[in-house]
Amino acid sequence: MNRLTLIRLGVIVGFFGLLEILCRTEVISPFTMIPPSEMAIALWTLIASGEIARGMRQTLGNVAVACILAITVGFAVGAGVHALPRLRRALDPFLTTYYAVPFFVFYPLLVFIFGMNNFPMIMIGFLFAVVAMIINTLNGLDKIPRVYRKVARMHHMGRAKTALLIELPYAIPNLFTGVKLAVAYSFIGVIAAEFILAPGGLGYAISFAYDNFDNEAMYALMLFILVLVTIINMSLHAYEQRLLRRQGR
Repeated sequence: MNRLTLIRLGVIVGFFGLLEILCRTEVISPFTMIPPSEMAIALWTLIASGEIARGMRQTLGNVAVACILAITVGFAVGAGVHALPRLRRALDPFLTTYYAVPFFVFYPLLVFIFGMNNFPMIMIGFLFAVVAMIINTLNGLDKIPRVYRKVARMHHMGRAKTALLIELPYAIPNLFTGVKLAVAYSFIGVIAAEFILAPGGLGYAISFAYDNFDNEAMYALMLFILVLVTIINMSLHAYEQRLLRRQGR
């Protein structure tokens, strides 16, 4: 375990330790927040009882579909836009202001189009995540030195070979940043959509617990989502660093 990992773990442990103390000493009111230890116990109880198994499957399935779509479409669109400079200049203002759009106003339209099922929530998650992938794909391809492409042309490398052997490896840091953001934004979009009208899922369960003043269930589910997203993104980061070390970067 390297020093940076220890520092990260220290920050996490310190944060939850301080929060535990503040809650136990009632600096933070028990009506506002319960201690992290009680959140963990409540989460274990919920998982062991099987009460939230169906909601977990629904939410994680929706997030997985939204994330895969966002990464795939975002990378394809980003690579396509990068190859068309005029289109890139035309789209730049829209990409920079994209997240100012209140996507949830489209939820009734999505329900009308797709019906009362999982597709509206998947689309909200996709819409949240896809532009993060597009922007980071563009940034990664922008940073490739021109001399690399000149060398590829000198060696008569085709477009596909140049992309696989030169462009993709060099753009990996930005592409992984896009993937990590896509994961986070997919969770945000899907769970927030579940708050609005979904008949199930973790977002619905959190909303239901909030409406019924069930702090233990609400914070337990919030803790689960926080820990899960952190583990996924830390795993992606570790894999990214391993790839970069292999490339000698």
